[in-house]
Amino acid sequence: MAKQKGLRPTWEGHLRLSLVTCPVALYTATERSADIHFNLINPKTNNRIRMQTVDAGTGKTVDRADLVRGFEVSKNKYVLLDKEELDAVRLESTRILDIEEFVDAGGIDRIYWDQPYYLAPSGKTGIEAFSVILAAMVRQKKVALGRVVMHQRERICALEPRGKGILLTTLRTHDEIRDASEVFDRSLPKPEPRMLQIAEKIIEQQEAEFEPKHFKDRYEDALRDLIARKKKGETVTTAAPEEEDEKVVDLMEALRKSLKGGGGPSREKTERFLEAHGRRTKAKPKAKSRRKTAARKRAA
Repeated sequence: MAKQKGLRPTWEGHLRLSLVTCPVALYTATERSADIHFNLINPKTNNRIRMQTVDAGTGKTVDRADLVRGFEVSKNKYVLLDKEELDAVRLESTRILDIEEFVDAGGIDRIYWDQPYYLAPSGKTGIEAFSVILAAMVRQKKVALGRVVMHQRERICALEPRGKGILLTTLRTHDEIRDASEVFDRSLPKPEPRMLQIAEKIIEQQEAEFEPKHFKDRYEDALRDLIARKKKGETVTTAAPEEEDEKVVDLMEALRKSLKGGGGPSREKTERFLEAHGRRTKAKPKAKSRRKTAARKRAA
């Protein structure tokens, strides 16, 4: 069973495959508590600002405990729903995570993948059933699709084996995905062959294995550094953004400069590649002028 020290489950219930069930708990797989969060402060008093719930019509404050949810059916017209009414329409999946079918992971378009969670056995009861379901999924190399209600909303989810547990990822519904044609409505020109070959060479130069530790939130790091310096009482000045030495507007020239700046092949290999594709160095015009000078001397 997974270690759950200090972790509070997001959801608890039963995982069900046909007639086989077992108690499980769902835990968030990502950590956001380390992110920097700001409070609104009154700089004159150095006190935090307290947000109040205010009636938009009367301007008076209202106790949160007295509030109910409302759905707007027309301008300023709402259908009001209290907690008891909302609880009455809760689905079975509020406590049952029902596996409905199995698919290939590659068959799910990446645009549908949403939020990841860890699914682990809850308690000792039913741990054998969890183990059987997990082992069967590993052998079949399939991803299970199911439904779960979280935060008062039913979500489609994908379940896949991960170590000694299951990675559950909520999936977006088809209605949540915008039609790409709304954005990708332009017809693109056919790439010039030499440009395409250089671009492919740049990709080869920058090929690497994915290492998530290499990618950090630089803005978050800069904020932490700023806060640390301010805490020490340092005066922080804003530096002007660095200007580029030269701007390349020609696409072929930009590709050539990118290729030369790559970290893969040697400079000699890069030059040979560029020469082989019709882009020699700028020494050719000088050679041509020397020939003209020699011809003038002979004529004299």
